[in-house]
Amino acid sequence: MKIYLIRHTAVDVPQGMCYGQTDVGLKESFKDEADSVKANLDNIKADAVFSSPLSRCTRLARYCGFDKPQLDKRLMEMNFGDWETQEWDKIDMSVWETDWVNPPALNGESFMDMYARISSFFDELKGKGYENVFIFTHGGVISCTRVYFEQADIHETFDLMPSYGEIVEFEL
Repeated sequence: MKIYLIRHTAVDVPQGMCYGQTDVGLKESFKDEADSVKANLDNIKADAVFSSPLSRCTRLARYCGFDKPQLDKRLMEMNFGDWETQEWDKIDMSVWETDWVNPPALNGESFMDMYARISSFFDELKGKGYENVFIFTHGGVISCTRVYFEQADIHETFDLMPSYGEIVEFEL
């Protein structure tokens, strides 16, 4: 089974803002970015299409011709709790100074919480007989998925952040 993880297009938020699961808008460049994504997917027949329920993902899925993707909350970006909509450089991240993998963001989730929900999604997907699966999702989810599929070093996952509109392929 081939898995195509598609990161949403560029978001319209101030530079340096933590937005996580906040449902933010997309930049005016959406159509151009989405045209590129659509062109890259056009020659692949998807047996199943999934999406994070956040509008930045569902809008791209619809633009690419998938009006009713299967929405799954496990495909949402990391929940940064009270940090969301704050500037990263103004957030007290002392809880993450020595370990950003296990402790949760203030009133949010930890990296391991996100990894558990994403692993659960892919563990369920294994039992399906799909050939090609499209998943419209987020950068953090894709980075975390690299740990699941590639056994990437958990401490390097956010160095592997895909670009907006990037498609990352895995074999399940």
